[in-house]
Amino acid sequence: MIMNSPSTTSLNPQLLTRLRRIKAFLLDVDGVLTDAAIRLTPDGLETKVFNMMDSESITAAQNSGVRIGIITTHAPEVVLQRARELHIHDIYHGSYDKVDAYEEFKQLYDFEDEEVAFMGDGILDLGVLRQVGFAATPSNAHSSARMAAHFVSRYQGGHGAVREVLNMLVQVRRAQDF
Repeated sequence: MIMNSPSTTSLNPQLLTRLRRIKAFLLDVDGVLTDAAIRLTPDGLETKVFNMMDSESITAAQNSGVRIGIITTHAPEVVLQRARELHIHDIYHGSYDKVDAYEEFKQLYDFEDEEVAFMGDGILDLGVLRQVGFAATPSNAHSSARMAAHFVSRYQGGHGAVREVLNMLVQVRRAQDF
């Protein structure tokens, strides 16, 4: 699947303004980085499928200076391993109050709300989606999450939604360098 992101000149001016301020991008896992399915191996281990398109865009965003982090309620070892492979060091998991994790992340790096983006897909993501400078959701996110978002991807979670948003962010950052 080939994905085309809108050029910076075709972006909504309000989105462009928001994206220009972003220094960090936080991601939920289930329903965002994965399709939210839980797969069990024959010996009972939980596995998840991560989209390589999303992974490549995470690396590109990191290379452009964007700090990437994860805020999730549940992170089995497979999620932690994938985060390590992608050099994601800020991982917050095990709490249903994602706003607490978000506030801890902001304080750690001295970020303001407008400097942080978040992509989530569910009701538990609403607090962070409503607070960040750029809120995004996959196309199949819960309706309340989509309503709270500044941008709804054309793609479903685990199928390129992260890539679409990060491609826009990287394009905006590159345009600012000129």
